Amino acid sequence: MAGNIFGNVLRLMTFGESHGPGTGGILEGCPSGMTLDLDLIRNEMQRRKPGQSGISSPRKEDDEFEILSGVFEGNTLGTPIGFLIRNKDARSGDYEATKELYRPSHADFTYEEKYGLRDYRGGGRSSARETASRVFAGAIAKQILMKHGIAVNACVTQAGKIKLQIPPENLEFSLAENNVVRCPDAQTAGQMIAYIEKLREEGDTCGGVITCLISNAPAGLGEPVFDKLQAELAKACMSIPAAHGFEYGSGFAGAEMKGSAHNDAFIKVENGRIRTATNFSGGIQGGISNGMNIYFRVAFKPVSTIKTNQKTVNHAGEEVVLKAEGRHDPCVLPRAVPVVEAMSALVIADFLLRNSFVKFD
Repeated sequence: MAGNIFGNVLRLMTFGESHGPGTGGILEGCPSGMTLDLDLIRNEMQRRKPGQSGISSPRKEDDEFEILSGVFEGNTLGTPIGFLIRNKDARSGDYEATKELYRPSHADFTYEEKYGLRDYRGGGRSSARETASRVFAGAIAKQILMKHGIAVNACVTQAGKIKLQIPPENLEFSLAENNVVRCPDAQTAGQMIAYIEKLREEGDTCGGVITCLISNAPAGLGEPVFDKLQAELAKACMSIPAAHGFEYGSGFAGAEMKGSAHNDAFIKVENGRIRTATNFSGGIQGGISNGMNIYFRVAFKPVSTIKTNQKTVNHAGEEVVLKAEGRHDPCVLPRAVPVVEAMSALVIADFLLRNSFVKFD
């Protein structure tokens, strides 16, 4: 099965299904001599795990990880880092009644068409359970970035039609961890939570938008033409389950602007550095970072599993009524925040390693 490897120099391959023994991966290209902060990794895993609140899946997974290779006495060896995250609370029986059906907007039909068979338990490989491996690897990538003073932060800025109207560079990302929806504005967060809870009671779901800001990235990250920085960030984020849209900088709003208003004029700032007076480019020009903050937004669709009856068909093409069972998030956004951060960190760390060898003393 192709399509399980991400990255160029820093490369992640993941494996595992939602209801199999576990999920995990191999991260290669990590520089040697880096002392791993295991508490940082654990914290990132806790941010993504299910069962965090009343607006997330009630599935209970500790998401403790086992490092199998590539680390000795707490330091990276420069060899592939193998890791495993065991599944402990899978309830495969919840999916027996739907194993012959194609659930609306799920990957059931497409996986079966491509491979001839599928693991129907919780979606198998297409499940968001796979993102646990991304967060583990992203936590290591974040530690590479920290050596360069680079920070990657994301938060929820829209749930359904409820929007937080604050420019990305003015968001106080640290406040996002103060509430279960991971929105940095308490009032807006309260509205989002109430809305999601109402949908959960109705058996419905919603989508929304996550905004990500990469600060202190140096100028020069990215490659011309096909490996542009925004293209790699888009690929990284659009590979996340339920991601349906990506825009960076002014995004689609820029299509309504005149060039005279949209152009970012260059200026000289402290220490003689060159920066831009505005940042409609989102920190990227010509596919290469320009030293300004990099920011983008990722749109997520509503969770496909809903508790209301839906019409669909089975393997034989017969019309049936689906009543979904199992444990699911009414909104994927809060748990997707660390996944967006992880994939973004992997992209930036990969480009750093392409440009120069990152050395740890």
